[in-house]
Amino acid sequence: MSDSSTGRAAPPAPAGGAPAAPPVVGEKIVKLRHPWRVVFAVVLLALVAIFVIDAALRPAFDWPAVGKYVFDRRVSQAAAITLLLTVLSMIIGVVLGIVLAVMRQSPNPVLKSIAWVYLWIFRGTPVYVQLVFWGLLATIYTSVDLGVPFMDPWISFPTKVLFNAFWLTVIGLGLNESAYMAEIVRAGLLSVDPGQHEAATALGMGWGKTMRRVVLPQAMRVIIPPTGNEVISMLKTTSLATAVPFTFELYSRTRDISVEIFNPVPLLIVASIWYLAITSVLMVGQYFLEKRFARGVGARPDTGPGPVTAAMSAVELEETDPDAGIAAKHGGDAR
Repeated sequence: MSDSSTGRAAPPAPAGGAPAAPPVVGEKIVKLRHPWRVVFAVVLLALVAIFVIDAALRPAFDWPAVGKYVFDRRVSQAAAITLLLTVLSMIIGVVLGIVLAVMRQSPNPVLKSIAWVYLWIFRGTPVYVQLVFWGLLATIYTSVDLGVPFMDPWISFPTKVLFNAFWLTVIGLGLNESAYMAEIVRAGLLSVDPGQHEAATALGMGWGKTMRRVVLPQAMRVIIPPTGNEVISMLKTTSLATAVPFTFELYSRTRDISVEIFNPVPLLIVASIWYLAITSVLMVGQYFLEKRFARGVGARPDTGPGPVTAAMSAVELEETDPDAGIAAKHGGDAR
C-alpha cells in the first residue's frame, strides 16, 4: 500500500489491529513573525531620532563650547589624573582585598574577626563620608610618630607634609574598594571545588602554595568579571574626590572651568564624553581578559547527535526502511 500524498510506501500496521501512526511529512519551516516587535522597534528609533535632533538644536547644550573644551589641555590633564587615581586605588583595593579574603577563609578566629569588622565598617559607611574623614586626617592626627607607645616619639612627621590631597584620595578610595574586592575574591575562592584542596594536600603542598598555585588561578574566571565592573565603577567614583578635597580630577576640573565661563551644561557633556571614552576602553580590555581566563570552560567533546536529533533521524529512516528505522530507535538490530 502506498501513501497517495507522498508516493512512499506506508509503514505496516502494528500488531493488534491498532491504527498506524500517520507518517511524518517533510514541511517547510516558516519563521514565526513578530509584527508588534517591529512596531515597537520603529517607535523606539523614532523617539531616539527626535531626542537627537532636539539635542542638536537646543541652545542650552552649546555644542560649539563642547567642541572647544573637549580637548582642552586642562581637561585632558584632569582625565589623565582621573585614570591614575583609578589605577592606584584599584591596586590597593585588589591587593588588600585578596589579603582580607584569605583572612576570611583562615581557620584563625582572630584574623577572621578582624577581616569581618573591616568589611563591616567600610561597606557600611558611604564612600563620601570616608573621604571627608581622610581629608580631616591632618586635623585628627597632627603628626605621624614613630617610637615606643605612650613615650616620647623617636621621629615625628607632620601629617600635612607626609600626605597630600592626592595620596589621601588614593588611600581613601583604595581602602573602601578593598572591602568590596574582598567579597569578590572570597566568592571566587568558594567557587573552586574542595577536591582541588584535597588533591594539592595529597601532593604535599602547603596552604599558602595551594592558594597561589591551585585555587587562585582557577578562581580568576569568577573574579575577573566583577573586578572589571569595579574598575569602571572606581573611574566614576573618583568624582567624589572633592570631599577630601582634591580638585584636579576630571569632574572637579570641568566644574571649575564651567564656573569661569558661567556655562555648566557644555562642560558636563565634556566630562561625560571623557568618562565614556575611558570606560569604553576598559570594557574592551575586560572582554579580552575574561576571554583569556575562560579558556576551556564550558567546552565539551563531540559525542555525536543528541537524543532529539537521533530520534528525528530514526523517524526519517523508518519512512524509507521500516526495519532499519525501528532498529535505529532501539539502538540495535531489528528482531
